Amino acid sequence: MDAWALQREGDDWRLSLKGDWSLASMGLIERDLAALAPAPDGRLICDWSQARAPGLGPVWALLERLLALGFKPAEIRHEGSPPQALALLATLKVRSDAGAGAGAGAGGAAAAGAGGRAAGAPRGLLDQMGRWVVLQGSEGRGVLEFMGRITQVALESFVRPRSLRPGSIVRHVYETGVTAIPIVSLIAFLISVVIAYLGAQQLANFGATIYVVDLVTVGVLRELGVLLTAIIVAGRSGSAFAAEIGVMQLNEETDALRAMGMNPIELLVLPRIVALVIALPALTIIADAMGLAGGGLLSLVDLHIPLPQFIARLKAALSDTTLWAGLIKAPVFAVLIGAVGAYRGMQVRDSARELGRLTTIAVVQSIFLVILADALFAIFFEKIDF
Repeated sequence: MDAWALQREGDDWRLSLKGDWSLASMGLIERDLAALAPAPDGRLICDWSQARAPGLGPVWALLERLLALGFKPAEIRHEGSPPQALALLATLKVRSDAGAGAGAGAGGAAAAGAGGRAAGAPRGLLDQMGRWVVLQGSEGRGVLEFMGRITQVALESFVRPRSLRPGSIVRHVYETGVTAIPIVSLIAFLISVVIAYLGAQQLANFGATIYVVDLVTVGVLRELGVLLTAIIVAGRSGSAFAAEIGVMQLNEETDALRAMGMNPIELLVLPRIVALVIALPALTIIADAMGLAGGGLLSLVDLHIPLPQFIARLKAALSDTTLWAGLIKAPVFAVLIGAVGAYRGMQVRDSARELGRLTTIAVVQSIFLVILADALFAIFFEKIDF
């Protein structure tokens, strides 16, 4: 490798870099760098026109040496085909030096204030609580804004019915409803069998096994049918909504829609929520039927209650509101699941890790909101004697 050195050029300095700058010449480069004399009074021009195959290691060593000589990053200019990674390495070098300086300063401060840290613990706790409150307030505003945009688009669809995208709704009804029928039916059937079996064991102590029919009928139609269906749909479709929209966010497809003058809420969010509002009540009816079938089968096999007697007792246990108490909840649960999944999907930024995190949050939050809404419905129905 040819020798090179700092040369005066007016008020500035010029460093002509020559020869092989690959990693193979790292030893020679470090030797020549160490031989450079300090010259911090002025700007520096690095001329790369005669440097061959500059590698990351030699470039990093050059930056370290220049900063050690006293040149400031803002005073260094590169000419003559500098390496493409030079800007990135310069930024990383500046940040690493700043972090090291801050760490050294913080070490002294930590040593000086070690005694006061325990006294400041309550303040730190209040700090965290304040940050949490601010974060929740920001999150709440975001949710309200998102729901307002959905409501606005939904109201506009009454003026422009074609904005509902019937083709997209049909596809999502199939994906969220039809494909979920097997798992919903199986879960409802098995849960009803378990409830009937456990209920029969307890009621047998009082000679009232016939009331197993009442337990299955009221429990499935009012609560379990719609609740189990909503939880299954939240796990299947809520996560799918968050993942699909999140991938579109990562691929900048939603930005492309906005650039073309299209509304992502109208194209991506509203059809999914409408499809779920259609599919979830239908799935609830199927779950109710399978639940009653499971209770009837166990009553026949284990309790020896014949089918005509089971049906007669079922009719006696039904009231005018038993079935509707479950079905009324289904559209509300559907809106919660669809909105949470879409909202979390629209929040995805930057990385696939963020996509997985927000998809998990969408499932957890949608299930929590479904159970919370079910509890509120139960209290409300009790108050109005529904």
